[in-house]
Amino acid sequence: MSKRAKVLAQRILEGAEALAACADGLNAAQWALPVPGDGRSVGVVVHHVASVYPIEVELASTLASGNPIEGVTMAVLADMNAKHAVEHAGVTKAEALELLRRNVSEAAAAVGRFSDEELDAAAPVSLYAGAPLTAQFFIEDHALRHSFHHLAKIRKALEGQP
Repeated sequence: MSKRAKVLAQRILEGAEALAACADGLNAAQWALPVPGDGRSVGVVVHHVASVYPIEVELASTLASGNPIEGVTMAVLADMNAKHAVEHAGVTKAEALELLRRNVSEAAAAVGRFSDEELDAAAPVSLYAGAPLTAQFFIEDHALRHSFHHLAKIRKALEGQP
């Protein structure tokens, strides 16, 4: 196992664990709060983070194989996120946390199996205007950063809440 991959996997787990710890302590009113600048509820955002781990790892695996990521744009992501928000508007805390724990565990295990050569492999990524990015960058910017990014926004939503 690559030491770098192992560290990345651990950081992915740390982010999800922090998100889960925050979400687990929320009451029903807090779970339903809209996230500032986002509009989705806290619960939907937690479920969103959980639901995209498999996609993020699949895309990183595409790069690790030296293949480009094509057809993924901000418009595609916005549409996917909007559909997810509608479909999961009533998600329960138990459902979201179970999905988060299961998917992050699988994502971290998959990332932990990457070799250094796979982490260093680069190919064009449509989401970044075709820039040739490494699998490691993609992992860091998506599967790793995602939970931290949304946790910060959720904490902002919770400021001043009982």
